[in-house]
Amino acid sequence: MSRQPNIDDYLQKGMYGDKQIKPDEKRKFLGTFRERIVIALKKSQVMENKIYYEIEEMMLKYPNSKLLLNGDINYPSLSKYIQIAKKRGNPYSIITNNDSNTSIGLVLALDYAINIENIYVTNELTPKPKKQKKASFWSSIKSTLNRRKK
Repeated sequence: MSRQPNIDDYLQKGMYGDKQIKPDEKRKFLGTFRERIVIALKKSQVMENKIYYEIEEMMLKYPNSKLLLNGDINYPSLSKYIQIAKKRGNPYSIITNNDSNTSIGLVLALDYAINIENIYVTNELTPKPKKQKKASFWSSIKSTLNRRKK
């Protein structure tokens, strides 16, 4: 049987709000749990001029994910990731929490636990892999003829 709430329970709820599970973790990770995060960037990474392509890759891999952005970061730094979320159809939210002093700048999270071990992008601005162009038919013939002349 469940215990009936008493007057003390109502007072506690009124003074401190509803009880929360892992409130420190939720403050650190922009309102979500660590176990739900697909990928995360630090504030300093979000503020860099270039875009981390890993974010867009994960949006493609997890189309149900939601982008959470730290509201303490200036909007021009956030807007490049907002544009990617809009392009991919992922919802996004800018989270401003004055009680929290987190180093997290951006997280891509799901509504359920996924438990990815390494969520942080640790490398410094990895360049987007370029697709190798196939040589055209005529250029391959030309290079073959040039090799025969030698």
